[in-house]
Order: sequence, then structure tokens, then C-alpha cells
Amino acid sequence: MPMDPDDLPRKKKHTEIVLGQDLSQLSEFELSARIMDMEAEIARCREAIGARQATKSAADSFFKKA
Repeated sequence: MPMDPDDLPRKKKHTEIVLGQDLSQLSEFELSARIMDMEAEIARCREAIGARQATKSAADSFFKKA
């Protein structure tokens, strides 16, 4: 049975964030959404840093000379 395209979940419209972009044309809602997207990306980067630090720490412990 074919699926109706209207039944498929809608994809979130993704807009690229350009640093230094002119913000004068963006609405208050768009600016708030931009901030939320950037904060989510910062959190994702911090998690990646934490994972790399944990990997480095585990490697350092494993290869530590007695």
C-alpha cells in the first residue's frame, strides 16, 4: 500500500547560520530561533570536547609509565 506524502513527518527547515550575517532583516522570532540553534550547537561541541578529553585521559592512564 503506497504511503501518502502528507502522512510523512515534516522535516524541520534548516537555515544555515552565517557568522557576521546582517541581522537587521530578521524578525524577533528568527533571532530567538537563531540563538537557540547556536546554543544547541555549542552544547554539541562541548559534548564532543568532553568525549575527546575522556578518550585522551583513558589513553594516558593506559600508557602511563609506572
